Amino acid sequence: MKKLMAMSVALGALMLAGAAQAEIKIGVVVPVTGPNAAFGAQIKTGATQAIADINKAGGVNGEKLVMTVGDDASDPKQGVSVANKFASEGVKAVVGAFNSGVSIPVSDVLQEAGIIEISPGSTAIKYTERGNWNTFRTCGRDDQQGAVAGNYLADKFKGKKIAFVHDKTPYGRGLADETLKALKAKGGTNVMFEGINPGEKDFSSLVSKLKQAGVDVVYFGGLYTEAGLLIRQMRDQGLAAPLMGGDGIADREFSQVAGPGSDGTLMTFSPDARKNPKAKTTIDAFKAMNFDPEGYTLYSYAAVQILKQAMEATKSSDGQKLATYLHQGKPFDTVIGDISYDKKGDITRPDYVMYVWKKGADGSINYAGNEVP
Repeated sequence: MKKLMAMSVALGALMLAGAAQAEIKIGVVVPVTGPNAAFGAQIKTGATQAIADINKAGGVNGEKLVMTVGDDASDPKQGVSVANKFASEGVKAVVGAFNSGVSIPVSDVLQEAGIIEISPGSTAIKYTERGNWNTFRTCGRDDQQGAVAGNYLADKFKGKKIAFVHDKTPYGRGLADETLKALKAKGGTNVMFEGINPGEKDFSSLVSKLKQAGVDVVYFGGLYTEAGLLIRQMRDQGLAAPLMGGDGIADREFSQVAGPGSDGTLMTFSPDARKNPKAKTTIDAFKAMNFDPEGYTLYSYAAVQILKQAMEATKSSDGQKLATYLHQGKPFDTVIGDISYDKKGDITRPDYVMYVWKKGADGSINYAGNEVP
């Protein structure tokens, strides 16, 4: 009897060990707290839903995906701590980070640990230009986005006084630099190029400079909180010049911070993935949860889809094997459309369009459906 019980215990231990091994850990590093928590919620929700849908359909190679979330609070040092934690926990792949300034150091830690990273929102050129084998993204790059913005400014604001303001981060400064480069290439000029600090709230002196310069439009490289506060204070001081920004303001929190003055704001972002017919079932699932999959939600969902398809194709969750497969340029079927990668880890179908934030019938100001022809 004792022998039978011992065999039963041993068999149970083996079964438990097998169950423990039948998991693939996916790390999600995002700003759960801090000034960019709204974007963090988009990415976290997108990854959560993707993993749930994949597991419901049987998982990956007979294994279930398990998500672990790390809060980087948009702080590079905190992001590195999260990356080290992921490495020690046996995470096989990472979705994130959002901020380019976080993704860059995080990817270095992950590369050393043999972990692949797919960012849904880091657009800084440097992220994929350093030669890391493990860096990928589902979004475009600042030079691609800046070209669209700079060309638009040159065409639509020809001869006007254009000011540039950026938040000094790799993303914000990089986007402003690329937009100005494109503007100058088309013969345009700028009257100001000023930097602010992330988290800054009082822009009264900056607005005074903008007024004194008589600016006709302000280009802002940065994120929605500072952009919203800048617009609000511009309007409070009687400056009616429109603001143009990048994908860093693609969250409805922007208009809530900015108030009525956000009506008419221009913004570059990818074509609205919510209009993709292939994504209807996924979008309906989000809406059933009363969650609008705006911004980077579907880009995060797509990142998980890409990891699943690569794991199935390689029959592996090894980071380097997955990266090698992604670099082959084969297409992946995702909710944001077909995606393939070049040797750097950038998508081969970069596309940005111009949006304008407008007041809708319900009184809210949003960019959804407001692409500029």
